[in-house]
Parts: sequence; structure tokens; C-alpha cells
Amino acid sequence: MSKSSTKPKNVSYTRVPGKLWRKMKKHLPKVRQGGRGRPPCPNRAVMDGIWFVLWSGCQWKAIERHWFGVSSSVLHERFQTWEQQGVFVRIIQAMLRYYGRTRHVRWTWQLGDSRSVPAPLGGKGTGKNPTDRAKLGGKIHLLVDQRGAPLAIDVFGANHNEKWHVAALICSILIQRPTQTQHLCLDKAYDSWEVHVFVKQQGYIPHIKHRRRVNEPKDPCPIPGETQYPPRRWVCERTLGWLGRRRSIRTRWCKKPQNWLALIQLACALIIFDMAFFG
Repeated sequence: MSKSSTKPKNVSYTRVPGKLWRKMKKHLPKVRQGGRGRPPCPNRAVMDGIWFVLWSGCQWKAIERHWFGVSSSVLHERFQTWEQQGVFVRIIQAMLRYYGRTRHVRWTWQLGDSRSVPAPLGGKGTGKNPTDRAKLGGKIHLLVDQRGAPLAIDVFGANHNEKWHVAALICSILIQRPTQTQHLCLDKAYDSWEVHVFVKQQGYIPHIKHRRRVNEPKDPCPIPGETQYPPRRWVCERTLGWLGRRRSIRTRWCKKPQNWLALIQLACALIIFDMAFFG
């Protein structure tokens, strides 16, 4: 890689990048020191094991102790404890604050979209995917800024329509929204009066692609849509594509939706960090 290049290097699948680790370790619970019994595993070894599961999609019990110096049972138990304590939420919030200081969050245009993924093991929060022969699946619902940095994440079953989860997505934005004028771009799956009303109540100017109804003429619809503006939703689709590179996200193996959401939050933290550090 040339010295003038700003492209991030290939990420190791077995170790959290050093620059990212130095920022996320501040938000992990401190490991107790001293006392009787075997000393607890260091947070770095545990996070490296979680990082490997995120990229490889392997089972927790498939991890050998000598790989990271921590057993699979301890690794899974620590991961679930951190999820319940909100550690992964704090990590992605810290990355968003870092991104805001270095690149400034582009609030003017925000974009939302979702991606369906298979869920072979089922579990809570899954449903029959109507686009995949009614196989069990889940959806990743994402809201990003104008560059594609994730601002809010939500997960639900593949049998749910995105328009019923717009409120949950907007209300779960991980940092405080400013009061400036903001535009929201959505595709035609969100074209309903309920979404239009809620989006306007939240202070957005909606740009929702119009979905032609039955017996409606094919002439251009006078309803304001994204045809008046250059294409913008592709940055959200690109971010969803980046998430799909991780096998634990491309296929939902977690039976608990909160565990799957925690892995997505960890992946989004890396995406935001790379956007903040490399531009």
C-alpha cells in the first residue's frame, strides 16, 4: 500500500485492530485483580475470540482454548454478560462521537433500508421469509448518515414489513440529533400514510419513493419523491453490503436477537471507526 493511500488494510479475522482496541477497551468492565482461584481471562483475549466468531460464523463451542487463551464457555458467558451490560452499545456510541469529532456526522441527509438474511436455527425474532420460500429469516434495519455511517440499528423477523419498524429505528438513534433541517430517504416499501405522518412529526422532510397502487395510472406521480434529487440510498445499501462480509451477520446463527444485534453493533463500530480514521 502506497504512503498516500487512505484505504484501510485488510482486517485480521483473529485479532481486533490495535487502533480500534485502544478506543473500545475503555468501555469494557475492569477485570478483577488478585483473590483466590484461577485469574480471570483478560478482556483482550475475550474480545479477540468474539471478533473471530463475528467474522467466521463458527459455533462458540468450536473455539479451542489454545487459540485465544480462553475457553469457549467463558467466551460465550462473557459475551452475553457484556451484551446485558450494554457494552456494545457504549462502544458504537463512542465510535460515533469519534466520527463526529473527526469527520462530522452528515445529518442533512439520512437514509434507511433493510436486508433479509437466513436464520437456519430459528429463535425469537425470526419469521418466514416471503422472498425465500418461507424459510426462517431475520432482517437488519439500518439508518445511516449521508456518508453511510450507521446511526441506528434494529433487527426483526423476515416476515415483518419495514414500515412498521420505522418508529423503533428513528427512536433508537445512538447519538443526539441536532435541530437543523434533515431529509430522510426511504424506498417504496415505506410508502404509507403512517410513515409519512411519523417522519414529519420527528422533524424530517420525507423523500419516500412512491409505490403505485392498483389501477393507478403510470404517469409520473405528483407526490414529492426522490426522483427530484440525485440517488442517495445506495450508501445505505453499501453499508449493508459491508456488514454482509461477516458470516455471523450474513447468516443469523444466534437464537437470541439481542446477541445477534450485539454482533452487528460490533461490526458497525469497525465501519464507523474506519470512516472516521481513513475518511
